[in-house]
Amino acid sequence: MELAGELRHPQSVEDAVAEQQRLRGLVRVGTAGDVAEWRTAAGVDVAYDDESGVCAAAVAVVEVSSLDVVASVTAVSRVEFPYVSGLLAFRELPAVAAALRRLEREPDVFVCDGYGIAHPRRVGLASHLGVLTGIPSFGVAKNPLYFACDVPGVERGSSSPLLDGAEEVGRALRTQAGVKPVYVSPGHLIGAYDACALTLRLAARFRLPETTRVADRLCRSALADALPSAGAG
Repeated sequence: MELAGELRHPQSVEDAVAEQQRLRGLVRVGTAGDVAEWRTAAGVDVAYDDESGVCAAAVAVVEVSSLDVVASVTAVSRVEFPYVSGLLAFRELPAVAAALRRLEREPDVFVCDGYGIAHPRRVGLASHLGVLTGIPSFGVAKNPLYFACDVPGVERGSSSPLLDGAEEVGRALRTQAGVKPVYVSPGHLIGAYDACALTLRLAARFRLPETTRVADRLCRSALADALPSAGAG
């Protein structure tokens, strides 16, 4: 698939922060189109080997109704940007973009293992990816890294607001009864209500969405396969 926007490669932390400020003005929170017509969701995840400086990205496209995997792609690349809290997208997106260029058909929505607007500058990986592709996107994180929330009820589907002061930037969502919640935040072209509803459909059997589970396995496998050749180079 072709990217709708330009993937920029900042050379410093200051440049990266400036790029996020630019992207912030392009992020649109609120669902675009009819979610009932969305048939496919694509999980996005990246695995790293810090010693070799190599990462592997995976995009796993799942049919929302059946949770069957209908397409998957991976890509391996060098890590060109340092780890800085709040700037993870600049480490991950070059490999993700390389994987997306191998994807034959666009999914209806992206589900990232990370954050959307639940981010200090409101441009987490999911928001950045949504602007880059022009496709609805949201984040499902394992922990509330930046902001606080009340603990939701123990029943599946219970949720509570994730707050930055008085502003709601996502929801803590219980995907399985009695299991730790996940943290859902809109990224681009989707609202919190629809992001949570889709998360529950994709997490029918486990705490994490099937999109995340499959993408995690794929990127780890691709990284393991790449390491011998990376070391030889």
